[in-house]
Amino acid sequence: MILPKIGLGCMSLSHAYGVPPSVEDGLAFLRSALDEGVRMLDTATLYGGGRNEELVGQAIAGRRDELLLASKGGMAMVDGVKVIDGRPETLRAQVDASLGRLGVDHIDLYYLHRWDKQVPIGESVGALAQMVTAGKIGAIGLSEVSVQRLREAQAVAPIAAVQNEYSLWSRNPELGMLEATREGGVALVAFSPLARGFLSDGFDDPAEFAPKDIRRGMPRFQPEHWPANASLLPQWRALAAEAGCTPGQLALAWVLSRGEHVVAIPGTTRADHLRENQAAADLSIDADLLDRAGHLIGTSTVSGPRYGAAASREVDAEAFEDAA
Repeated sequence: MILPKIGLGCMSLSHAYGVPPSVEDGLAFLRSALDEGVRMLDTATLYGGGRNEELVGQAIAGRRDELLLASKGGMAMVDGVKVIDGRPETLRAQVDASLGRLGVDHIDLYYLHRWDKQVPIGESVGALAQMVTAGKIGAIGLSEVSVQRLREAQAVAPIAAVQNEYSLWSRNPELGMLEATREGGVALVAFSPLARGFLSDGFDDPAEFAPKDIRRGMPRFQPEHWPANASLLPQWRALAAEAGCTPGQLALAWVLSRGEHVVAIPGTTRADHLRENQAAADLSIDADLLDRAGHLIGTSTVSGPRYGAAASREVDAEAFEDAA
């Protein structure tokens, strides 16, 4: 499966970063994104408790053949509580529900959103393989998994993509997944490639975040870590100016430079940011400058882990905290 180099992560249109846009504004944004040439939309059962898939479904009505459609299951809101459930019967039901909300007869790429540690990953992937055979999904992906889990899944069915967080300030895929996906012909789909807005001048102070913004619970934005991280930004902006692009475009160009198999799915709710992000795929930036970017923003310079304790327990991906 060949994925566009830059797609659109749709989560923020319904979920996670404070107050989302209205349904009307969200629809207008997604339709304009297709007009601007976006050819991959990434959504999930979890986002907005299903509302995000409904929004995407309305936006692509009559335009289904223009794009690669990706969604995820195995993590959902149940009675207002996030539940990770990778049982085969749950996944089969969630695929059917996603098809209904999206208004389509198949989903091109369907991820196991989180590995349910109570269920062998082979059982979850086996259920998704049945959905491939049934024509309901085109290919199977995994999200936030380790190399070991990828190997276990590949023993059951072909895996087309692994979606893990990857950016200059979250280098976890470099602990094995970057190479494992390259060797296995698997796409590595980088979510949050702009470091939750940190690398794109998306905000000046975490105190600006809305009350329900998920970044409020992330260590790197909290008072014990934020000053050290903020101190990197003046040099970061200067480096982007030297490259002749915006800070966000430099961040995306760095991610894409990590391999021909690497894809980025930045999220945004603004048309100007969307155009800026899409244009990053065509940039040509000197390798030395990209190396300098990697030394400026990286594991040794960023303060704090990417997730707090509770969220860290939900993921299976390798972590530098564990490797230390």
